[in-house]
Amino acid sequence: MVTKNVPDAEQLSAAGITANTPVGIAPASDLDAATRDSSGGAGRAPGATSEPTQPMSRGYILWLMLASFGASMAMMVPLSYGIAVRITELAPGHEEVLGYITGTAQVAYLLISPLVGIWSDRTRSRFGRRAPFLFLGTAIGLVGLVIIGLAPELLIVGAGWILGMVGWSIAGAALQTLQADKLPEQQRGRVSALTGLMTQIAPVLGIGVAYAVSSSTFLVFLVPGVIGAVLIVLFPLVKPEGSSKGLAPSTEVTAKSVFMSYGFSIRKYPDFAWNWLGRFVFFVGLYFNTTFGTFFYAQRLDMPVREVAGVVATVGMVGVLAATIGALVGGFLSDKLQRRRLFVMIAAVLFVGGAVLEATAWSLPQIIAGAVTMQLSIAVFATVDQAIVFAIIPERNEAGRYMAVIQFAQKIPSAIAPMLAGLVITIGAIGGEKNYTLLYLAGGVFALIGGLIILLKVKSIR
Repeated sequence: MVTKNVPDAEQLSAAGITANTPVGIAPASDLDAATRDSSGGAGRAPGATSEPTQPMSRGYILWLMLASFGASMAMMVPLSYGIAVRITELAPGHEEVLGYITGTAQVAYLLISPLVGIWSDRTRSRFGRRAPFLFLGTAIGLVGLVIIGLAPELLIVGAGWILGMVGWSIAGAALQTLQADKLPEQQRGRVSALTGLMTQIAPVLGIGVAYAVSSSTFLVFLVPGVIGAVLIVLFPLVKPEGSSKGLAPSTEVTAKSVFMSYGFSIRKYPDFAWNWLGRFVFFVGLYFNTTFGTFFYAQRLDMPVREVAGVVATVGMVGVLAATIGALVGGFLSDKLQRRRLFVMIAAVLFVGGAVLEATAWSLPQIIAGAVTMQLSIAVFATVDQAIVFAIIPERNEAGRYMAVIQFAQKIPSAIAPMLAGLVITIGAIGGEKNYTLLYLAGGVFALIGGLIILLKVKSIR
């Protein structure tokens, strides 16, 4: 998968960071010297402005993959299944509430994410700059899941998911920024493929875990969350980031710099801007076609919502093969051919195909065909566009801030698209059947436009 302010000392303590573990706030460093971290993979000194050049070790990549798997499981199982079950228990027949709960949580994270990015860039601790946020985000995320699992009413479910979303998003952002800090160009596609593959597989296996314990709603939230938390926390313990306490300050944090961190210069960084816009539009389409998946399957297959977990797990497990192919082919081939934009466009076209199949599906085989095609598309897009992002970050000493900004292109759609989708499914709805045909077709159109923007407008990347 907490307050709206920067976390305080008590929250740091909850994440395992005590008074004996100094975590200071200091401006980003302009150190020129690169150092090797203790992870076994080579990396730049945190704050260095030069491009990373030394490849990450296989061991480091393996643990990065496991942590990415954990973060995705903890976030996506509640989002794709658990919260829908809670809504069905507490307010049956009110599917639209799902969009409001998930959208509100995304807005909360959007408000704090640049602040978290700035704080991460300037953190000075023996754990490094990013590791403290893996601990902090995990602790907050787990608290949120416990609250949802025990909530007696929808308002508390919503509050719990704000905590859950914020916590797991902080941990996920830290993992993304570590890749931006350490990945050299020749590894960006393949490592993005491998970590992206983990984020595709984790929800599928997580749904299977949730289904296995579905007799207890509390365990549906707790078990995937604990699995995710263990994998996230082990990563910086087994493969330490390295101390950032010795980095020298270079700039001062001011109210103006904090305000400016929510944006960037479009004129100065046009490729970053166009990629941001294309990513934004693509993700609007993606969230149109994924947010209401549980309810969509229940309607089209005429099943109770609680029983849909088995279908979701089955569809997802078939889709794992497609996600594997998409991530690996997209990542490795884009590295080998040194072509990124072409693969983004291929992903967008595949997404349209999957959207049409699902929009017109009233049988499990066609639903599976559409879902598999969409899984393939999402895996290719996520892998290759992430490699593009790592290549066009405007200022590498502010990687945390810019990774937060690029996340806006995903998080804003995840906030507004579910709300819009909740309205779209009511257009032309007959009786209790929502208009998922219109929703899925509209999602395909958005994805196609997003791919075209990146293909035609991002000029510095082939």
